Amino acid sequence: MSKTKILYVEDEPFLGRIVKESLESRDFEVVMVTDGNDVDAAFKMTQPDLCVLDIMLPTKDGYTLAKEIRVLAPGIPIIFVTAKVQTEDLLKGFEAGGNDYLRKPFSMEELIVRINNLLHLTQSQKPTHTSTSPESIAIGHFEFLPLRYELRVNDKARQLSHRESTLLQMLIDNKNATVLRKDILLKLWGDDSFFNSRNLDVYITKLRDYLKEDPAIKIITIKGIGYHFSVG
Repeated sequence: MSKTKILYVEDEPFLGRIVKESLESRDFEVVMVTDGNDVDAAFKMTQPDLCVLDIMLPTKDGYTLAKEIRVLAPGIPIIFVTAKVQTEDLLKGFEAGGNDYLRKPFSMEELIVRINNLLHLTQSQKPTHTSTSPESIAIGHFEFLPLRYELRVNDKARQLSHRESTLLQMLIDNKNATVLRKDILLKLWGDDSFFNSRNLDVYITKLRDYLKEDPAIKIITIKGIGYHFSVG
């Protein structure tokens, strides 16, 4: 079986070497890049299964890189690692296409757990050739293309992240019903920790913003329980 390939972008040589060697000791194949300008070529050459991106980098920051990677591979898992701790940094990271966010300093065990969790979720949610998922779903004025991670309206297409697409699909599948918050957390992250609960709040806010062009679409928070999705 081939090894899982990770593209690791980090400009601190000492930290980068420790993380790279630790991941390789767990049987991951790691390609490390220290400069944002080299990421595009490394990504195309490596075709990684997952990316781990530092945010503060020379020439190009991690947010910019994530957006560029999302164009090349819309469904690839992306983990940000950074010393930034403000809520606005979290928001910016998820808006850029990140799936998870790990604060420095971090333990290798935590990074490995998050990598394995994201890989498991991504593999379990990949469409197969026998999938019965429709190629296009009408949501009010919008068209949702789940297999392409796209949301379209008025000839404009928005690329969704893997988790954004999965969350929207869950809401659509439970239209005019309440989706339990815990069920969403377990589906998207594999656990219902406080940190992931905050992440979910961010994702719900983003989906509301994406869908605001059609006022008939509502994502209503049922406090302490979950969300009610309705159209018209």
